[in-house]
Amino acid sequence: QVQLVEFGGGLVQTGGSLRLSCAASGRTFSSYAMGWFRQAPGKEREFVAAVTWSGSATYYADSVKGRFTISRDIAKNTLYLQMSSLKPEDTAVYYCAAGAAPGRVRNGLAYDSWGQGTQVTVSS
Repeated sequence: QVQLVEFGGGLVQTGGSLRLSCAASGRTFSSYAMGWFRQAPGKEREFVAAVTWSGSATYYADSVKGRFTISRDIAKNTLYLQMSSLKPEDTAVYYCAAGAAPGRVRNGLAYDSWGQGTQVTVSS
């Protein structure tokens, strides 16, 4: 089993930036992808971004492409999500997830480990 802990959420104004971090411990993820999902009140959880642990490929939802950047630090076993040009519609609880096969990164059901979530609120 693996433990994932997110950090970095908070309140930011429209147009601002935040960086989320996800510290992983336990099983190594050298063969799997890690990703970020989010869930706004009253809405379903949605895919945000993913990266293979090797860093060879990244994936983004159309709604965040060009504004968000996913990355990972293998030495620190940490996943990041740099968010820029934030909009009120980015307001949600953001979850880190791990364990998906590279070909299924957009499907939340493909992940077997989840963090507890961190709140991101973008004020207008």
